Amino acid sequence: MIRTTSLRFTYQNTRAHTFDFPDIDLSPEQNALILGPSGIGKTTLLHLMAGLLTPKKGNVFIDNTCIQKLTRSQLDNFRGEHIGLIFQRAYFIKSLTLLENLRMREKLSKKTTDPLRRKRLIEQLELTEVRNKKVHELSEGQRQRLSVALGIIHKPTVILADEPTSNLDDERCARVISLLKKEAQICKSNLVMITHDQRVKSHFQKHIIL
Repeated sequence: MIRTTSLRFTYQNTRAHTFDFPDIDLSPEQNALILGPSGIGKTTLLHLMAGLLTPKKGNVFIDNTCIQKLTRSQLDNFRGEHIGLIFQRAYFIKSLTLLENLRMREKLSKKTTDPLRRKRLIEQLELTEVRNKKVHELSEGQRQRLSVALGIIHKPTVILADEPTSNLDDERCARVISLLKKEAQICKSNLVMITHDQRVKSHFQKHIIL
């Protein structure tokens, strides 16, 4: 379950830019697509929900835990266990292989590892043939699919995805969306996605317009 209340965030740059966001309240297993034009704050909202940014006002609740009340170390641990992040620009440990990156993500979550789940995700994301390659050897599409795997491997409470299909062709886009929704259902998680990809809209019943 994820819920936000009265979220406001201000970027303090040459001209302060303030975003006020609508409240979000998703029941367990409910998914949502966040829509809006460029510059409206979609990625900012996702980062607030993940605890990567601190709101000027308001709170984020995940499984009834207010993440603003956690210390930095508590938040890091909570995020590692409960939040799955799929970034628009993926972050990897470049010295490790695809498979080693997945194992490291599992280790950081402090949950029991599941080799069969890892193998299944690699197969479903069509990464089997490159599982032992270093990240720099992967194509953009392969890195994006690895980012998806890293975001869900640890069975998070909430999956937050930022443009997870932008570098994928139509067939792989449909497969990734189907996989994310299926994994959210299996893990009884919330899936929250932001995208400009018009192919994705029909896959979500709940749309949040900024």
